[in-house]
Amino acid sequence: MHLVDARIKLLLTLAFILTVSLLPSGAWPVYVLLVFLIIGFDMLSELGMGYILKRSLFSLPFILAALPIIFSNNGPTAGVISLGPWDLVITQGGLERFVSIALKSWISIQAAVILASTTPIPDLLGAMRALKVPRLLVQIFGLMWRYLFVMADEAQRMLRARYARSGTSNNPDLKPGGSIPWRAQVAGGMAGSLFVRAIERSDRIYMAMVARGYDGEVRSFNPPKINALSWLILGMFCTFFGILLLLSILFWS
Repeated sequence: MHLVDARIKLLLTLAFILTVSLLPSGAWPVYVLLVFLIIGFDMLSELGMGYILKRSLFSLPFILAALPIIFSNNGPTAGVISLGPWDLVITQGGLERFVSIALKSWISIQAAVILASTTPIPDLLGAMRALKVPRLLVQIFGLMWRYLFVMADEAQRMLRARYARSGTSNNPDLKPGGSIPWRAQVAGGMAGSLFVRAIERSDRIYMAMVARGYDGEVRSFNPPKINALSWLILGMFCTFFGILLLLSILFWS
């Protein structure tokens, strides 16, 4: 998985996520098959299930956003939740759609995590440019990735400065810090200062890049040609995804 061409991995991941997104609700055999497929990809990547599962928690906001669907669909009643004077009716159709959306989000995030974890960011950006992704979009991705480390460095500098100015006492009656509102005010001030300092430092970095000839395009060597075996693997998987999607539409749509 780590040695596969970044362009092939990117196309396979996009095809996989597109297939998952277009699956109709309730196609449970196909969902189970895709779960086993993503587990197989995880085993090939040798990242470990714990690593993948922790990062797949990014799908939780999408799952929570879909939670109201349980109560909004018409159909047979699957249960009732009483909240004081209100009775929330859970429908079978809504529950089916919610579980389908949850599985789609979870599987898609895992595919994206495997792609990002087995492909260096420069190779991934180069694959995007080779696949004719708009230059501005690739530039935004690249700068976003690089400036994350700038913000992390600024945050560490601020934390070291705070630690150097913080005092402790052996007296158990004297506790460092103040009340919770005071701590919240200090944390808010540090967050604002971090934002301003990160913007100022990013401006300095960008001006240094422009002074060295940066024009929005990161130059690199031309990528090697994709061999026939890679094209064959890509075609086989895309055909497999197409058959799964067609069968799911025919039998569960």
